[in-house]
Amino acid sequence: MRVLFLAHSFPRTAGDAAGSFLLRLAQALEAEGITVQVVAPAAPGLADAEQFDGVGVERFRYAPRRFERLAYTGTMAQDVRDSWSARLTMLSFLGSEFVSAVRSGRRFQPDLVHAHWWFPGGLVGTWVASMAGVPLITTLHGSDVRLARTVVGARPVFRHVLRHSAAVTAVSNWLAGEAGAVLPHLKPVVAPMPVDTTLFAPGSDRSTDRLLFVGRLNAQKGVSTLIDALPAIHEPYTVDIIGDGPDRTSLEAHARELHVADRIRWHGALPHAALPPFYQRAAVLVVPSIDEGLGLVAVEGQICATPIIAANSGGLGDIVRNGQTGVLVPPLDAPALASAIDDMLANPDRAQELGAAGRVHALASFAPESAARRYAMLYRSTLEHAKKS
Repeated sequence: MRVLFLAHSFPRTAGDAAGSFLLRLAQALEAEGITVQVVAPAAPGLADAEQFDGVGVERFRYAPRRFERLAYTGTMAQDVRDSWSARLTMLSFLGSEFVSAVRSGRRFQPDLVHAHWWFPGGLVGTWVASMAGVPLITTLHGSDVRLARTVVGARPVFRHVLRHSAAVTAVSNWLAGEAGAVLPHLKPVVAPMPVDTTLFAPGSDRSTDRLLFVGRLNAQKGVSTLIDALPAIHEPYTVDIIGDGPDRTSLEAHARELHVADRIRWHGALPHAALPPFYQRAAVLVVPSIDEGLGLVAVEGQICATPIIAANSGGLGDIVRNGQTGVLVPPLDAPALASAIDDMLANPDRAQELGAAGRVHALASFAPESAARRYAMLYRSTLEHAKKS
């Protein structure tokens, strides 16, 4: 079977975190007898076509280089929502992705098209799949559903894409419900993305007083809630914050105002391969995100057997089962977060039990083999249904 992936985020270099779960899924599908070809945006220094870790990738230019600022920023949805110039660039993006996908499809001859994110890939996918006469599967990852709910005029396009998809998947139960709120009677298949179980693994030198946050530094990731919680934590601690983003300057200033700056180490954005030692050393991984589509950082931590404290929001509830594979606290509740951290730091044996249980859960639910098996079954059932139609 041959499947054409359409995505606006895909690794550019070895260790690049951007869309890395799509690379893992494509690689794991090989064991299911499925070959994947990826169409993704260009970036400086990249070939137009290459074999990337065994997966074929074709990359399309969508503007003069200095204007190619939509992809790989993590802010595509916000940019399109807030800027007319970004919307104009997006029109070029859609046209370029369509041309590239059609060209790639003619050579690759896919049995079906799998669009990741309903926009822009899903919209382009409706055109490409229709021209090729093959089914379209669309996967919702989180930011795209927020786009459908917040951008004027997005909902009709959202409905168009999903109604022209032979199957729709969502990476968490919460996200499936959010999509259903936009399009009643929609029942996406819940099929999460995989985590690299070869890169992430438990270590042997876990700290008893080291907290960890990994993620983009913006309001949605909840870093400010973590900083607000720090003055109330009774146990001694240090905090490693890995990531970058638009709120870094204000967050550093906020930490100084609360007199906790000396306990925080700001590492900036790091390559994916540099993360395991941080997970392995952390006494607690704190994931205070709000409305997270899934929350693969929490899965990475679990695979490293790191105890997790997360906000009870979005798809994090699919990963962290409160009191079983981690601890959930109310979102945006700094006192509750501080109390949970204190309790975890004061009870290392309990923390170790939660970390071990989290690892078992993560391996069963998010290993590449598990994700590939689910998607292979969906592909086959979709094709079988198409043949009968």
